[in-house]
Amino acid sequence: MRRYLLVAALLGLTWACSNNSGEKGAGTTTPADGNSPAAGAGGSAAAGYDSLKGAGKFAHIDLSAKADDKLAAGGKAVYELKCSACHKLNSEKLVGPGWLGVTERRKPEWIMNFVTNTDEMIDKDPHAQALLQECLVRMPNQHLSDEDARNVLEFMRKNDQSK
Repeated sequence: MRRYLLVAALLGLTWACSNNSGEKGAGTTTPADGNSPAAGAGGSAAAGYDSLKGAGKFAHIDLSAKADDKLAAGGKAVYELKCSACHKLNSEKLVGPGWLGVTERRKPEWIMNFVTNTDEMIDKDPHAQALLQECLVRMPNQHLSDEDARNVLEFMRKNDQSK
């Protein structure tokens, strides 16, 4: 009986981690022009690939000096629902890496491209591939909307600014 409950719980967790409405939201981001990535910037893995910004539609994100509390609150809700099972807010690895300092190690464009375009980033990006080697678990695509991704970015920024 315990085995059935464990299997049911794992199936429920898998479903919860992959379920999202896919709504699009407004943010202070500029989608990338698919024809003009920064060629070779940051030691590209492929011609024209910018490993500092990653693969995806986010080419430029304007950030204020301080994290936006309202957006961060939305990001906290997303974190608690979709991220906290695998990521801690400190530097400890759980399933995935801890989030402390992530906004200092990665550009905001890379973070938003990674959380909205996970599969392509893991396939193309050397930093994402290194994380996969370190954690040994491929991050599932959480199907975050652009708005949710922006909120998560602000939550990460607030987490880094509070430590």
